[in-house]
Amino acid sequence: MPIHITETRMTLTTNGAVTAEAARVDGAWQVTTWPHPLDYNRAITALTLAERLANGHPETDPFVISWREELTHG
Repeated sequence: MPIHITETRMTLTTNGAVTAEAARVDGAWQVTTWPHPLDYNRAITALTLAERLANGHPETDPFVISWREELTHG
């Protein structure tokens, strides 16, 4: 499940299908799986979080909890 990154887009694919995307708009990243604009690094974190959840990890997974907290309060 690679994350493909260019200067203006990020795409997470799972089994050949797009799972989540991010687009740079006015200097911030809009991620399809996150409700608020993010900076570059947090957009990658949001896509990594989506990848982990797509792999079947539960909401109680320590990484899921930590990444969500980082995105919310970071």
